[in-house]
Amino acid sequence: MSGRFVDLHTHSTASDGSLTPTELVLAAQRGGLAGIALTDHDSGGGLAEAHSAAAKIGLRFVPGIEISAEAPPPATLHLLGYFIDYTSPALVDMSRILLEGRNNRNPRIIARLNELGCNITMDQVLEIAHRNGTGQDRAVVVGRPHIAQALVESHCVNSLKQAFDVYLGMGGSAYFDKERLTPRQAIDCIHRAGGLVVLAHPVQLRAENHAHLQHMIESLIDLGLDGVEVWHSDHRPQDSEFIAQIAAKHKLLVTGGSDFHGTRKPDIAIGIGRNNVRIPERILDELESAWKARKQTASPAA
Repeated sequence: MSGRFVDLHTHSTASDGSLTPTELVLAAQRGGLAGIALTDHDSGGGLAEAHSAAAKIGLRFVPGIEISAEAPPPATLHLLGYFIDYTSPALVDMSRILLEGRNNRNPRIIARLNELGCNITMDQVLEIAHRNGTGQDRAVVVGRPHIAQALVESHCVNSLKQAFDVYLGMGGSAYFDKERLTPRQAIDCIHRAGGLVVLAHPVQLRAENHAHLQHMIESLIDLGLDGVEVWHSDHRPQDSEFIAQIAAKHKLLVTGGSDFHGTRKPDIAIGIGRNNVRIPERILDELESAWKARKQTASPAA
C-alpha cells in the first residue's frame, strides 16, 4: 500500500466541478490514484455514475457529500459525509430542501446583477451548468460558479475570481445567502445515511486564533463529529500540524483532499492540493475501517 495516494475531496458537474463523474474517475486513474471520494455540494446526484465508473476500472471509490451548515460570519462551515447511502430517504430529502434553496437564490442573484448592469439570464446560467452533459440523466447543482462563468462570458468581469470578489462572494454587491442546515441537522442527516462526518477545511472557520479554532471543533465533537480534514489545499503545513494535534487529542479520524473542481479551481490538480498535498492510501484504509466498525455496531446482525 505504501507509495499510493488517494483524494478524498473532489467535485464533479453534479455540483460545481467541470468534469462529469465519469471523467473525474478517469482523471483519478490517469493521475495514478488508488482511490477517490466524490463529495459534491449538497447532492449525491453524481455518485451512482462515479461508483459505476470506478468499479469498471478497479479504482477504490467512496460515496460522499459536502453539506453547508450554519455558522456565524465570516466563518464557512462545511461537513463532509463519507460512505453515505445515497439512496437514504433522509439524504434525499435533505438534498431536495437545500437544492430548492439554491434554486430560489439564483434568480435573486441574477436580478441583482442585471440591476448592476451585468446583463445575464437564467437560461444562460443553466446552459453553462449543463454544458458538460453527455445525454445522461445527471442531477446538476446550479450555483454561483455557473453564474460567475456567465459573467466572464458576457464580459462583465475578466475572471471567475473577479466575479466572486466583486459580485458573488460574501459581502459582494450581488451576494445572497442560501438555505443551510444547522450543524446538528447536517451531522444527524449524514449519520442517518450511514456515513461518517468530517469537518471540511477547518481554516475556513476563520477562527481568531488556535484556541478559538479548537473550541469550534470541540463544539462540533459534542454534536457527533467523527473526524477532521487535516490536509487541504487551503491549509498551510502549520495549519495541518495544529489540526492533527486536535484530532489526536480527541481521537478523531483524519482525512484530506485537494478540493478539486477542474477548471473552476485551475491551480488544483486531482490528488494534489496547492501546497503539493498528497494523501496516502492508509488514510482511506483507516476511514473505511472506522466506517465498517460503526456499521457493525449499528447493525450487529449484519
